[in-house]
Amino acid sequence: MSLIATTPKPPYYAVIFTSLRTEDDEGYGEMANRMLELAVQQEGFLGVESAREDVGITVSYWSDLESIKRWKQHGEHREAQRLGRQTWYSSFKTRIAKVERDYGI
Repeated sequence: MSLIATTPKPPYYAVIFTSLRTEDDEGYGEMANRMLELAVQQEGFLGVESAREDVGITVSYWSDLESIKRWKQHGEHREAQRLGRQTWYSSFKTRIAKVERDYGI
């Protein structure tokens, strides 16, 4: 998978997840890999970009708001959310934005 997501012509949606991690990382890497594996199988999923340093930032791209809603409600994703709140994140924020224009090389 490319480090920069290949997305279609706008409009589409971006889910921006920023986080601060706790010291506890037991199972985190495995869960992150599983969530990516599941996300790419979801209808409406377009791609993802992620950077993890002091602040973790993951941006996933979706064709529509309904696809984002279905992903949020996915059973395994809900379990990952629960574990994140309980164990892996000291703080996080999710933002959803409509991409109206994109460009690059």
